[in-house]
Amino acid sequence: MDTISIEELHQRMDAGEKLNLVDVREPSENAEFNIGGVLCPLGRILSMDTEELDAMKDQEVILYCRSGNRSGQATLMLETMGFKKVRNLTGGMLAWREKYTD
Repeated sequence: MDTISIEELHQRMDAGEKLNLVDVREPSENAEFNIGGVLCPLGRILSMDTEELDAMKDQEVILYCRSGNRSGQATLMLETMGFKKVRNLTGGMLAWREKYTD
């Protein structure tokens, strides 16, 4: 499984790079704090309901969740569904908020 650190992602976002970010948390978690990703909860990915993500199959997709566990599962699932470059955000939103939120 390919991963990306919060530092690398933050740097790429600050540089204005266009990124495909996917939040695999639940809607309530996304509403509480989000870094701009498309919401596609893990349950939908596990049931292969990924229609809104299919256009990204040949592009880099960065998945995140609360701690990195659910997004890790989603990364493996999307890889089996033919996504070419899926990356899991190490540490998830817990690490992000600890480092980048006052």
